Amino acid sequence: MEKTYSLNDLAEMTGFTTRTLRNYLKDGLLKGEKQNGAWQFTEEDVDRFFREPFVKEGLRIKHSSLVFDFMAERKRKEARTCVILDLPASMGKANAISAFFCEKVDAAEDARFTFDFDGKLCRVILAGIAESVAEIVKSYYALELPD
Repeated sequence: MEKTYSLNDLAEMTGFTTRTLRNYLKDGLLKGEKQNGAWQFTEEDVDRFFREPFVKEGLRIKHSSLVFDFMAERKRKEARTCVILDLPASMGKANAISAFFCEKVDAAEDARFTFDFDGKLCRVILAGIAESVAEIVKSYYALELPD
């Protein structure tokens, strides 16, 4: 069965609000299918969306904001970290990387991530509680994703 993503998954991956994503749906920049009243997006839908020039620029800004927000926050109660991973990948591997981080961040305590794929390289920016981020990165490198 093909992996699908929800509107909340896309919001988590991109940093866009679900309202912004709904506007992109209305404007035709994002395509998906409603199943049981909820939007679902295939890997092809997500890839097509990420390749839109307007969306690429928005993603670039959002990715930078995750790092800038991390750098600007000085009053932390626990150890926090921000990691940028540049991962060479084919389209299939990029989809697997995206699905992996989406699943792991959903299950983690206080972690956020952004994802971008330019056709050759995935950039994953992951920020949050240091232990959570370290565990996600460790589990990624322990996993052997096919090319």
